[in-house]
Amino acid sequence: MSEKKKTILITNDDGYFSDGINCLYRELSRIARVYMVAPDQEQSASSHSLTLNRPLRVHKIDKNCYITDGTPTDCIMLAVHLLFKKKRPDMIISGINHGSNMGDDVTYSGTVAAAIEGSILGIPSVAASMANYEPGTKLDQAAKFIAKFVKIYDKLKIDPATFININFPLNGGRPYTKYEITTLGMRQYKDIIVHKTDPRGKAYYWIGGRAKWKTTRGSDFEAIQRKVVSITPLRLNFTDFVSMEELRKIKFKF
Repeated sequence: MSEKKKTILITNDDGYFSDGINCLYRELSRIARVYMVAPDQEQSASSHSLTLNRPLRVHKIDKNCYITDGTPTDCIMLAVHLLFKKKRPDMIISGINHGSNMGDDVTYSGTVAAAIEGSILGIPSVAASMANYEPGTKLDQAAKFIAKFVKIYDKLKIDPATFININFPLNGGRPYTKYEITTLGMRQYKDIIVHKTDPRGKAYYWIGGRAKWKTTRGSDFEAIQRKVVSITPLRLNFTDFVSMEELRKIKFKF
């Protein structure tokens, strides 16, 4: 990184009060100008949702720290178009999430969605998560790893359309020294719907279940299993180019 400090926007889906985002704010503030725009409450599994059917509220709670009653995607939109109206941030970092964001779960994740929104806006973006998080888990070493990654990011020459998804294994608070560049893994949920009845006799439901991961060599899940930091480059383009070529061979008649 050059002598000029980067300007970094951070957000998350756990809420502005979470250990992950505050640990990240403290560590990144040593090397950059950091602004936090985060949800005022937990927005886990909000995916890439944008609030369009009601107004959003924004409150400044401290120097360079703002909260809103919207989703992580709302946070990025509000920050970039209001706070950074004249000059966009150099990077967006979402996290550190309390829990992993690997494999198919990235489609549900509000943490990853914030990085997706950053990539759509052409801003280098990173999502970061702590796998198997439990309350009280130390996140300092994960934040230090991210700060080191920020320092070398410009040398990597990554297209801003690509965003980076980082997952950390639990390691007892020791420095992270090993990482691997990985693919998205695959998981299957043993989904269950729990049906209950409230005191007024009306039905309500909980979506639950346990994740079952397929251990695929070179995947994010496999790296985390071996206690190695997983770094996965992702892009938003969902186009299946193989199927596209096959479809072009077919002549449809209507």
